[in-house]
Order: sequence, then C-alpha cells, then structure tokens
Amino acid sequence: MRLGLEHSYAGLPQHFHAPVRPAVVLAPRLLAFNRPLAVELGLDPDTLEHAAAGMFSGNVLPEDAQPLAMAYAGHQFGNFVPQLGDGRAILLGELNGRDIQLKGAGRTPFSRGGDGRAAIGPMLREFIVSEAMHALGVPTTRSLAVVATGEQVVREEALPGAVLTRIAASHVRVGTFEYFAAREDHAALQQLLDYVLARHYPELRSAEVPALALLAAAADRQALLIAGWMLVGFVHGVMNTDNMTLSGETIDYGPCAFLDAYHANTRFSSIDQRGRYAYANQPVIAQWNLARLAESLLPFIHTDSDIAVAKALEVIEPFIARFDSYFIAGMRHKIGLASEEEQDGALIRRLLTAMQDTAADFTLTFRHLDTLNPGNAPIDEWLGEWRVRLTRDPQTDAQRAAAMRRVNPAFIPRNHRVEAALAAATAGDLAPFEKLCHVLQRPFDEQPDASAYAEPPAPSERVLQTFCGT
Repeated sequence: MRLGLEHSYAGLPQHFHAPVRPAVVLAPRLLAFNRPLAVELGLDPDTLEHAAAGMFSGNVLPEDAQPLAMAYAGHQFGNFVPQLGDGRAILLGELNGRDIQLKGAGRTPFSRGGDGRAAIGPMLREFIVSEAMHALGVPTTRSLAVVATGEQVVREEALPGAVLTRIAASHVRVGTFEYFAAREDHAALQQLLDYVLARHYPELRSAEVPALALLAAAADRQALLIAGWMLVGFVHGVMNTDNMTLSGETIDYGPCAFLDAYHANTRFSSIDQRGRYAYANQPVIAQWNLARLAESLLPFIHTDSDIAVAKALEVIEPFIARFDSYFIAGMRHKIGLASEEEQDGALIRRLLTAMQDTAADFTLTFRHLDTLNPGNAPIDEWLGEWRVRLTRDPQTDAQRAAAMRRVNPAFIPRNHRVEAALAAATAGDLAPFEKLCHVLQRPFDEQPDASAYAEPPAPSERVLQTFCGT
C-alpha cells in the first residue's frame, strides 16, 4: 500500500538522520484510530483502518516509506545533552506537508541504551490530550492511531506495549539547531535554516536577515502557543529545548496535565522536582529556550558576534511582553470583554489571585463566571469589580454569555479521568478511553449526558504527579 509520502527531510544530508526499520512486533491490534484526521490527511479512512494494525505497528510499512530517526540535541532541565535524537520514534515520511511518525517503534541509533518501546498508557495519553488540545484550538501535533504490540515493555513493572502514529507540521526542534551548533557545523546549520524557512516560513526567505526573521517569527508563534496553553490551564511538564518545535506546535505529551484548583506554581511532572516547568513558569522557560535557538543562529545573524548578540536580544527580550499581550487578549475574551481598557490586565491578575486564594477550579470558574453573583461566590470582591467593568463594555448580556461559552470549555482532559481511562485500557477495557475521547471532541458544547466529565476530582481522586513513560 502506498500513501503518497514525500521525503524532504530524508533529502537532507546523512548526518541529519539515520535510516532505521521499525521493530517487528508479535501481535499488532488496533486500539484507536482517528478517522477525521485520516480524512484531513487526504486518506481513505476505511482502507487505512483495515491496514492500520500492520502499518502503524511498523510490521508492514507503506511501500513509499523511507523510515529514519532524526538527530537532535537539547537542554533537558537546563542541562545540555549534545546528542539525543529519536530514540524510539521513526519518521516514515511526509503527507501533504505533514510528518507521519511512529512513536514506540523500537530501537534506533539514538536510543542510548533504551528499548525504543512504549507502553499503552502513555501512548493513549498522547492520543487523548493531543486531540483534546486540537479541539480546544491550541496548535498541536495530532494522533492518528494507537496499535497494541502484543508484547510487554518493562518500566517499574511489565506493561503492555503500543505504538502511536503522530502527525506533525514537522519534527524540527530547537534542539535540532543545537545539535549542529554544538558541532560548529555551519554548513549543516545553513541547510537546516534553509529547510525550516522553506517548509514553515517561506515568506521570510527574502528577508534582509533570514535567520533573524526566523527567530522573530518562531518567538511570536511560541508566545501565541504558550498563551493558548495557559488559557486552558495546561501544564506541559517537560519544556526542554528538544520539545520546542520550530513550527509552533505542542509536542510530547509525557508528564503533562491540566489544572484543577488554580495555583500559579502547580507542577505535575514527577521529574520536575524544583518546579522549573510549573504553570506560571512556562513563558519564562519558552523565552529561555528561544535564547538557545538564538545562540545557534548567531553566525547567520551577523558576522560580528557582538552585533549578532545585540540583534538577537532585540527579539528575545520583548518575548514576555509579547506573551502577555496574547494572554491578556485571551483572558479578556474569557471574562467576556469585547473592548479594551488599560487596566484590564490588572483586573485579570486580581482574578487569578482571588482564584488562587480560594483554590477555585480553573476551568469551571471561567465556564460559569457569567452566572456567579456576589454574595455566594468565593471571589465575591472581584465579581463586584468585574460587574462595574462590564458596564463599559458594548455587548449585551446575551451576547457576552454566548461569546464566553465559545472560549471557556466545559470539558478538559481532567487528570483523574485520563488516569482512570488509561488504567482501564491497560487492563483491557477501552470503553472509558473511547467515552472520554468522544466527550473531549466537543469541549465547548453543553453535553448533559456527560456532565460528570466536567466535574473536578474528589479529594481522593486528585492526581498530583504524572510520568513521562520512558
């Protein structure tokens, strides 16, 4: 079977990647298949679903696949690792400009002693959360399929294995640039720069300084992306430079989670002991990661290193202000404002402080904000300020309520719901997973038959830690 794959990344020099075949698995069985995404990719979903178990396990590859593992480096929790690369992921090719990659498909030359495998739980987690993020309107990689392998992978215990098929605008990361910068391979950096410009920013190829233009455009996309995350209460959990794409998509749904009760310092990742990647730190970390990209691009910004640094700083230093502008604009919509006033930012910050002081649920506070009344809500004082502000906004109450429903979801991947679905799936019951995915396809709609999925966890159900699954 041919998919019509193209291979622009495979056309780059050999030291950008390594050819590798997926490992053959014992008994592939399709667990999840994303029919709407198959249609979006221009594929026939019936034909593809029939072939999915063999194809997306790696056992029977498309005839036009050129499987490879990509080389990259990265700063992990602030520490530079000069060689990472796809240790358990294999790129099959590109379809309509989007990468098709198998994750958990076996060892590669970059596995660094790992088994290259993945367990059912983390692969289904990525399917759930990436598709939920897409439905929430946040730029993200997508999930086309999850296939059980019929084999066990050993982590803290033996777990059933699986392979995820991930779809991405591309898998080029900040760490890809760092890989060649660390080797002072300027020829490869130029080729990578040209590739990213052609694939993601073709309008910038004629810029006076294309590398600087790329840095500015990537920074803008990241500011918009991180604002989008935070507006729905998402905590990535592992914002290493190898997990920041140049396309501006969310990638790697390992130890991620969504806020229940709001607190700025919330973190979930079991390996983030110091809260480096906590909720409120995400803009600063994005800026830090972009600074690493800037360092890799300095030779292409100006031949004088001091001038190159100065020009890069002109892009990097305003990043937080740029993020704030996107975040405040999004928050205006969440609290029902169609107009702008200078003090709106302070009003929004006071709301977040009140929510933190009262341990208010992040999602439900915004979803039901228009129905709360002073006198019976934990954020009474703020509600009074907000009502005064609304008197200066041009919308009617009905217009405002409808607009707020369009941006404030009722349903998010609640951590306790996700964990329950994954535990059931690992034990062989896919019904909770399928129900959760169905509900999350329409996060902004009222779904009376699924109202329990909107509820926060009981104290005994709270999920305080998440794990990356590697």
